[in-house]
Amino acid sequence: MSTAAAEAPAADGPAARARGLTKAYGAGETAVLALDSVDVDIARGRFTAVMGPSGSGKSTLMHCLAGLDTVSAGAVWLGGTEITGLKDRELTRLRRDRIGFMFQSFNLIPTLNAAENITLPMDIAGKKPDEKWLDQVIDTLGLRDRLKHRPAQLSGGQQQRVACARALASRPELIFADEPTGNLDSRAGLEVLGFLRDAVDQLGQTVVMVTHDPGAAAHSDLVLFLADGRIVDRMADPTADAVLERMKRFDVGRGSADPEEG
Repeated sequence: MSTAAAEAPAADGPAARARGLTKAYGAGETAVLALDSVDVDIARGRFTAVMGPSGSGKSTLMHCLAGLDTVSAGAVWLGGTEITGLKDRELTRLRRDRIGFMFQSFNLIPTLNAAENITLPMDIAGKKPDEKWLDQVIDTLGLRDRLKHRPAQLSGGQQQRVACARALASRPELIFADEPTGNLDSRAGLEVLGFLRDAVDQLGQTVVMVTHDPGAAAHSDLVLFLADGRIVDRMADPTADAVLERMKRFDVGRGSADPEEG
């Protein structure tokens, strides 16, 4: 497997895919099945949202697709590279070079300004950014006049825009966004969702977003609905009302046995 991480990304086909993806926590009678033989393709150059009730496995699915968590069975590919079975060092390099991440906690370094936070992953890797691409990202996200500001000098929405720019800066194959509007007010949340939409439409990126918000999911091209560790439905060209109506079908009284939040 030592050469797999260096494989050239596939120019066509899905940006990521999984076959028979299974994730169990614990063993024996106490084992909890978070993902149950999931087959999924993540379309390249599209915005995919993942939804489901708490404990449905949506965050576990994202973590396994991103190589942040190991799988119990099945296989996951990023482009043409199978990532299941890669050694830790190879997986770390793959995540750094080919995947962008956004989290609701922003994860900005308080002592660095916005520009330094944006380029931090590339600086750590010893890589120089593509200045033309970086300028395009900064202008698309409206951060030109905030580059010298530290996180404490930025609003929550501006901090998340910096986090978005950091995820985009290395021009990754795939961006994973885990509840990216979770800590934002509605206005700032709409801004960030608009920027993710622009990243797909204007910058040609691929975005996978885990969310519980039907309004957020409505910004995507496709919604995948999870329940009990399985994909139970899909919705193309979603609207907030249609997503909300679909979510109402889940048993609201079902308890969460999954150790993860989503």
